Amino acid sequence: MEHRGASLVVGTVALALLAACRPVKPPAPPADPPPTAAPTLTKTVLLQNLGQPWDLAFTPDDGTMLFTEKGGAISAFLGGVKRQLGSVPDVKNANEGGLLGLAIDPAYGAGSNFIYVCYASTNGTVSDLDNDVRVARFTVDLTYPENAALSVQTPIVTGMPWTTGRHSGCRPRFGPDGNLWITTGDAATGIVPTDVNSLGGKVLRVQANGAAASGNPFIGVAGDDRIYTLGHRNVQGIAFQPGSGQAYSIEHGTGCDDEANRLVSGGHYGWDGDDDGLPDYEEGVPMTDFAQFPGAIGAVWSSGCPTIAPSGGTFLSGPQWGTWDGALAMAILKDMRVRVLFLDSAGTSTTGFVDVLQDGIRLRSVVQGPDGNLYVTTDASGANGQIWRVIPS
Repeated sequence: MEHRGASLVVGTVALALLAACRPVKPPAPPADPPPTAAPTLTKTVLLQNLGQPWDLAFTPDDGTMLFTEKGGAISAFLGGVKRQLGSVPDVKNANEGGLLGLAIDPAYGAGSNFIYVCYASTNGTVSDLDNDVRVARFTVDLTYPENAALSVQTPIVTGMPWTTGRHSGCRPRFGPDGNLWITTGDAATGIVPTDVNSLGGKVLRVQANGAAASGNPFIGVAGDDRIYTLGHRNVQGIAFQPGSGQAYSIEHGTGCDDEANRLVSGGHYGWDGDDDGLPDYEEGVPMTDFAQFPGAIGAVWSSGCPTIAPSGGTFLSGPQWGTWDGALAMAILKDMRVRVLFLDSAGTSTTGFVDVLQDGIRLRSVVQGPDGNLYVTTDASGANGQIWRVIPS
């Protein structure tokens, strides 16, 4: 018994030594992270009883939200309440015209206190009844919120066409290049979108003082040197793709074919509103008329028939958006929703879309805030005149 016990002990020791000499089996690799999924959206109404809130933007220093209302008011969201900073005195609020887009200087709070607004003005000189669409710079100081106000109104781009207020555009956005990009409408007037001396039916690219940006396609040649692209109908949205900085416009079609377009310098996007040389406006002309303009650039996305009336757009960015990270969100007026477009890897076409926030209210603008959430303005007044915060999770 003692002999067998000694053998057992020796065997056990030998097995232990052999085990010690064997290479240690590495641990199993960690499981792949779970695939991202579409986010769940939680909507909160931040403000209501507004008069058609048209656009909003956030100051880059502390993220204060400023917004416009179509009738002329510019306000800030301070301490959880609306504080009106002032009203633009020469706003022409008629039809689609009024106080429209808003942009804040990227250097705001670090040497600048400028904001830029686009609106229909009663001070114009190029259109009927002395109206035009223009961009003006204002000074806003939010250092002491209780005394915050607008001051020093300086027009920097004037003379965008106006007729009855139809197709007024107009969305200003600072691009990654530091320039101010301005979308315009064609004022429902034929020939304007392809007239290189008219600012209508274009995307403009200017410096912060309104002068042409360096590298614009019409510098040194015939045409207005502030024009970046032409052949548009009524561009109400512009957004810049994270990473690439590529600009995309969003515009209204006729009875068919709202469009999202990938903007390239000097690009012609195929709309003229005229195909017989007469001073009329032909709604039946294709949005991208390749027959009339063989070199026109086709849309990245088109609604087909009927149109849905997209307006402002923004790229969704950040892991909180899951599979929507990098998608282009558009506010939809006629079909009353947000449409999320997914672009292919080249950014030249779409691979699909989803519709969300279908609450029966026309939507004008969508902007991703510095907190990563989506902010939405409604195209309504009274109780439905609202700004929403939409949190993804």
